[in-house]
Amino acid sequence: MQKLCTLLLFALIPVLAFSVNAQPSSKPNVIFILADDLGYGDLGCYGQKLIQTPNLDRLAKEGMRFTQFYAGTTVCAPSRAVLMTGKHMGHVSVRGNAGAENIAIQSLQKGEKTVAHVFKDAGYKTALFGKWGLGEIGLDGHPNKMGFDEFFGYLNQTHAHNYYPSWLIHNSEKYALRNVPESENKAVGSGWAREKVDYAPDVIFDKAAQWLDQNHDKPFFLYFASTLPHANNEGARGTGNGQEIPDYGIYKNKPWPDPDKGQAAMISHLDAQVGQILAKLKAYGIDRNTLVIFASDNGPHQEGKNNPHLFHPSGPLRGMKRALYEGGIRVPFIARWPGKIKAGTTSEHIGYFGDVLATVSELTKQTAPQGLDSISFLPTLLGRNPHIGRSPRVSKGEASTAQQQHKYLYFEFYEQGGRQSVRFGNWKAIREPMITGKVQLFDLAKDLGETNDLAAQHPDIVKQAIAYMNEAHVDHPNWQPK
Repeated sequence: MQKLCTLLLFALIPVLAFSVNAQPSSKPNVIFILADDLGYGDLGCYGQKLIQTPNLDRLAKEGMRFTQFYAGTTVCAPSRAVLMTGKHMGHVSVRGNAGAENIAIQSLQKGEKTVAHVFKDAGYKTALFGKWGLGEIGLDGHPNKMGFDEFFGYLNQTHAHNYYPSWLIHNSEKYALRNVPESENKAVGSGWAREKVDYAPDVIFDKAAQWLDQNHDKPFFLYFASTLPHANNEGARGTGNGQEIPDYGIYKNKPWPDPDKGQAAMISHLDAQVGQILAKLKAYGIDRNTLVIFASDNGPHQEGKNNPHLFHPSGPLRGMKRALYEGGIRVPFIARWPGKIKAGTTSEHIGYFGDVLATVSELTKQTAPQGLDSISFLPTLLGRNPHIGRSPRVSKGEASTAQQQHKYLYFEFYEQGGRQSVRFGNWKAIREPMITGKVQLFDLAKDLGETNDLAAQHPDIVKQAIAYMNEAHVDHPNWQPK
């Protein structure tokens, strides 16, 4: 009898092992999808009327749509640096788009801890597909040195202008594409193609999908940083249309100029890719164990010969990319996590990219590094009341921390002479030029479009805003207004 029991036990081991392995990980997966130069008003769920975004609208319907969330700043590389490091523009090491002539200063430095490091420390597989912008091959800021197991795409934003380049980067090696350049910088990769075969956003997405296929059965962090709908700046100068896409799809017969058809088609193309990602999560049975976040790196552009007056990409906000008015820095931000985030909710929580690091630290049950400008918004995602500390939705054993608030949010921009901005409560102040300039003051609760400068009526508020700006800004030898 004892021998029979032993044989039955051994026979059951494979079955038990399969049952354990078939269970989803207790650690939630995270997918962070970052659009490039997508405006606050570019999605249907944020008021867009002409461009179709059904999958992102569904993401908002099934999750939480933020109305007062901000990028790191108003242009690419520094905004992404804030996202990765949890430091605002007065403290972060990358504060601008340096350009090819000085690319080393646009690199994160050895010893800096990123969002990807947080996931690595928690035992996650990590990958970045798309645009990085924070470190080249051989520099300390290369993504493989900054916590990402896998990288495929563009290392710098100038290369990323080119939608049909002759090569992309896989980790630290060139990955050849079949496109034939008409004009291409051999060192940087910017330019445009004469023969367009491989559309880089699709190549990058396919690689991301393959990685998800191979890694969905273990805890993972996927950072999908699409270049859509950024313009090909060089192509716009060379061909007159920087909004490059294989076809205009449902916009083909619209009575619009080609750059506008391209702009709309690029946004809908990204939306379709989001839909494919969500479908994969359901197919693999990990939908309810995956937090999906969607955002844009800054406000909308006018660099591909597109007409911003057609689509109103900033929605009700003033300004676009490179402005520190709301249209340049307030971005669409959507979070979906079935069973955890209440579907169909809208949040007015005031947060910014720098808060992602503290949020994922709390999510993975780790302590965020000291000295950051980062506050977790996980309590908001999970529906905790910001005033009473614990809501009925917080389960036994969960952290009971209520949603904390920033004293202020701070932004800088180093081009066009430089400018600073600070938001505290409903007050928004902009100083231009940086450090020495005149301050504009707006009450966002009454003047979302920032049309009525109240600085003269509220000198005490202006004084407080200046004090916050002076407190937040720390000089950096690599970055001076120009």
